[in-house]
Amino acid sequence: MTCDDSGRIGRLMRRAATFAALFFCATAIAAQDITLRSVGGGLDLSGRMIGFDGENIQIESDFGPLTLRYDKVICEGSECPDLANYVPELRFSGARRMADVLMPALVESYARSRQLTVTFTQTDPTYFTQVLRRTDDPLPVGKFVFRSTNSDEGFADLFAHEADLVMSVREVRPSEVERGAEVGLGRLDDPRQSRIVGLDALVPVVSARSDVTAISLADLAAAFSGKSIDLGGTEPLTLHLGPATDGQVQRFVDQVVRASGAELGGNVVRHTDDAAVAKAVSQDAGALGVLPFNDIGNTQAIALRDNCGFISVPRLTALKTEDYPLTAPMFLYMPQRRLPALARDFMAWLRSPQAQLVVRRAEFVDQGAVPIPLDAQGQRFANAIAAAGDDMPLIELQRMVRVLAARVRLSTSFRFEVGSTRLDAQSRSNLLALAQAIRDGRYADRPLMLVGFSDGRGSADANRDLASARAEAVLRDLEEVMGGGLPDGTTVETEAFGEALPMGCDDTEWGRQMNRRVELWATQ
Repeated sequence: MTCDDSGRIGRLMRRAATFAALFFCATAIAAQDITLRSVGGGLDLSGRMIGFDGENIQIESDFGPLTLRYDKVICEGSECPDLANYVPELRFSGARRMADVLMPALVESYARSRQLTVTFTQTDPTYFTQVLRRTDDPLPVGKFVFRSTNSDEGFADLFAHEADLVMSVREVRPSEVERGAEVGLGRLDDPRQSRIVGLDALVPVVSARSDVTAISLADLAAAFSGKSIDLGGTEPLTLHLGPATDGQVQRFVDQVVRASGAELGGNVVRHTDDAAVAKAVSQDAGALGVLPFNDIGNTQAIALRDNCGFISVPRLTALKTEDYPLTAPMFLYMPQRRLPALARDFMAWLRSPQAQLVVRRAEFVDQGAVPIPLDAQGQRFANAIAAAGDDMPLIELQRMVRVLAARVRLSTSFRFEVGSTRLDAQSRSNLLALAQAIRDGRYADRPLMLVGFSDGRGSADANRDLASARAEAVLRDLEEVMGGGLPDGTTVETEAFGEALPMGCDDTEWGRQMNRRVELWATQ
C-alpha cells in the first residue's frame, strides 16, 4: 500500500474500525473520444463516452448527450467497452464528509450482503477505488470509484460527465439545476434523481467556559452577518466557520444568513476544517461557531430558541423528525440516464435496514423510523396548552389527546418546501422509505395515521382544513409511490388538528415551516 497522507488514513481506520481496514491506492480515469457506426450504415458519430450500463452506451456528441443500443453499433476507440471483459463502474464525486467513511462503509456492507469481497486502493488523498469480486472469479463484479473533495466539485464533475453520482451535504442550487438541464442530465431537483443516504445537522457551538445555552436563529443570522448581538457573555464575540467550499457551511450561509436578507460578515474567521473550528471555539470563552452534529470536539453545543420560548435541541429523534431546524440531509444526485445493474441494485439497497444500520455506525443519523411514546412528548403538549388561544378551545385539545393516546408517534414526518405543497427533500425520501416498509410488511395489521398540523395564521377552522388537506395529499403521494394503492392488510387513515400542536413561533418563516407538517402515528 502507498499512502501519501498516513494521518488521514489513520483517522479513517480508527473511525471505520467496525467495517474494515481501509487500505487505498487508485487512479483517475482519462476519457478519450470514441466513434460509433451503425451496423447497417447511415450513422457515424464521434464523441466522449459518458456512460455504459452493459446494454446502452451514451456519448457526448455535437448534438448533445446521445444514448444508443450497444449491440446496434460498431464502436471504435480505446475507451470502447469490451463486453467479454466488461466491469460495471460507478463514479462518485463530492463531499469529503460522505466519502471519508460513510460511502466506503456502505459499499463494504453492500458487498457482504451479496457475498462479494472488496479491495480498497488509493494513491493520493483525493481518489480511491473499491473493487468488488466473487472469490472464485478473477474478473471483478464492479468498481466504485470515488473522488473526495466537496459538493461544488462533485456537481462540476457531473456536469463534465466525469462522475455518475454527486455526494452532496447540501441541496442542489437553482443554478446547478439549470446547468444540469443544459448538459443533458435532466432536472436534478426531480425527486427521482436524488437519494438521501442519511442525516446530519449543523449546531451552534460555544466554549465550555461560556454560560450561553441557547440562541435564536435570528441572532445566529445577525451575528454571522456582522451585526452586534448580546448573548449575555462578558467576552467580545468572535465568529468561526469552516471553509467556503464546505457544503454544510454553504447551506448555513444560504438558509440562515442569506435567508435573513443579509450576507456573511467580514468578521468571520475561516478555518481549513471542522477540527480547526472546534479547537478555536473551545479555547475562546467569547467564541461562537457552527459545526456538524457529531464533530463538535471539545466545544459545547447550544440549543435553538425562538421568541415564543420554544427550544429545539439537536437530538437523534429531533433530527429524524425534522423538528430541529438545521437538519442537513446527505444526498446522492444522479443523472437522468440508465446506470449499470450493479449501480441500480446498490441504490435500492441503500433503503434497506442493513444500510441504515451502517449509517448509524458511521456516526450519522439514519432514516429508520423509531417510536416516540406519548409520555416522551410532554414538552410538546405543554407548548400546545400554553399556546392555545380563543380559536383553539380546550375540547379540541382534549380530542387530540384522546385520538393520539391510543397510538405512538413514529419519527417519520413530512414537511413542505417554502410556499409550496411539494414535500421537501427529506420528506420525499421519508415517503419512499415508508412505502418500502409497507411493502416489506412492517406495518401489516398495524393501522397507521397521517396527522396534519398547520401554522397559526388564519382561523382555527381554516387551519384545520389546510392540515387535513396536507395529510390527504401525503396519503395520495404514498399510494402513487406504491403503484396506485396500499396492499391488503395495510390501513392508513388521516386526521388533522390544525394549529393545536405548534413546534415554533408563527412570527418567523422557520417557525411556520416547523408547524406545517404531517406526522406518522401507529397503533400501539
